[in-house]
Amino acid sequence: MNQEQIIQCGDELFQAMTEQKTLRPFTERYDDITVEDAYHISLRMIERRVAAGERIIGKKIGVTSKAVQNMLNVHQPDFGYLTDKMAFSEGQEMPISEQLIQPKAEGEIAFILKKDLIGPGVTNADVLAATDCVLPCFEVVDSRIEDWQIKIQDTVADNASCGLFILGDQAVDPRKVDLTTCGMVVEKNGEIISTGAGAAALGSPVNCVAWLANTLGQFGIPLKAGEVILSGSLVPLEPVQAGDFMRVSIGGIGSASVRFT
Repeated sequence: MNQEQIIQCGDELFQAMTEQKTLRPFTERYDDITVEDAYHISLRMIERRVAAGERIIGKKIGVTSKAVQNMLNVHQPDFGYLTDKMAFSEGQEMPISEQLIQPKAEGEIAFILKKDLIGPGVTNADVLAATDCVLPCFEVVDSRIEDWQIKIQDTVADNASCGLFILGDQAVDPRKVDLTTCGMVVEKNGEIISTGAGAAALGSPVNCVAWLANTLGQFGIPLKAGEVILSGSLVPLEPVQAGDFMRVSIGGIGSASVRFT
């Protein structure tokens, strides 16, 4: 793809997000689109969001679990940026009907960094040493691509299908919990709908953060001290709508809950 096409696609995504409309998949429109092209499209979209007043506060890895990969038919992880406009706290209502198009919620573990992580060469030990705390999290992903008909290039271009997220209010030292075996239970409207464990995400959420640091390191992008890093879902995606209430509980870490409006 040429630079003009990359800018056009990034602008289309920003407009689709603003107007709550969907686009035809880029992979149907551009035979030659690569993951690197898609990454540059996402940077253009983020550039537009920052110009509109948003502030980057972290990064995310997505499509890490087999359950999500099979659901979306995307079989490698993706990555994107988090902004302050996406972030909600425990107890806040999340206005998905006003801001999102086709939302799906997923339970995961969020990392808050106290040191920079700059790949390549970041190890799991480096991740733990750089992490201040972990928290339970709901990420509510959204796609500007019609009917979630995405390939890896589509979701990377679309800032890893970022929507909104909510962090629980319990912060835990990552060295005091087994992030591989910790169990997750997700409830929707009072019923348990899914369970998972830390190992569902590339073997461990720590592996996910190391992968993200090393992947973004290839583009010269660090994970920065103070940033929120979303490490990927441990359970299948769950479609949500206004009126739904969800809770995620993670063994040894705590819980987070959200009501959608």
